[in-house]
Amino acid sequence: MAGSAQSPRARYREQTRAEIKDIALRQLAEGGTGAVALTRIAKEVGLSGPALYRYFDSRDALLTDLIRDAYADLAQAVSAAAGALPTGTAPRIRLQTLAVAARSWAVAAPHRYLLIQGTPVPGYTAPADTLDSARAVLWPFLPAFAEAEPSASVRPVVAQMTAWAARDAAVAEWARTQVPSGAEGVALAGAVLTWTHLHGATGLEVSGQFEGMGHDGATLLTSQLDLLADGFGLG
Repeated sequence: MAGSAQSPRARYREQTRAEIKDIALRQLAEGGTGAVALTRIAKEVGLSGPALYRYFDSRDALLTDLIRDAYADLAQAVSAAAGALPTGTAPRIRLQTLAVAARSWAVAAPHRYLLIQGTPVPGYTAPADTLDSARAVLWPFLPAFAEAEPSASVRPVVAQMTAWAARDAAVAEWARTQVPSGAEGVALAGAVLTWTHLHGATGLEVSGQFEGMGHDGATLLTSQLDLLADGFGLG
């Protein structure tokens, strides 16, 4: 049975929420989180301050929606890259391809990337479900480490991640959706180390820390992940 169409009021509400978020994103791009101001947004949309609160009851609620959207879009970019890989793609190529997709998204939308991976917003506490959103970004990376052979350099991290999976059944189950049972600790270690390399390099790049240093961010990230792949014996 076909779903019922939205009422005009519901459509107007969704359109107004989308317009509010578009303006907030522009403010974010212009001046960071400190520039996101509900009073200015209300004026631009043509609403009174109290009327705006019918759509977002606080600045934190608006930021939460922007954070959720950013995570969802980043996860989609990484998942799309994973879905485009041919069957049997070498783990090292998978790792690099997904990292390129994540970096490309960040470079194209630095204000959105820094909202989720940059300096924490003072006084703001993200809701618990954003943890699941963050994990969704890393999820497609796990298969790259399904048959890894960790070297001595990464075994301490593998040991800690294996212990984590042993005491947290939800984490272990999350990893097992992508890797065979018994490989959870290795895959988690690979994903966490990928996260630190990826976001360390990309965060520095999009915040302008590499300006004038004579190298390209993509080249640096590729080198870092090749070293990581070597540490896990990825082919």
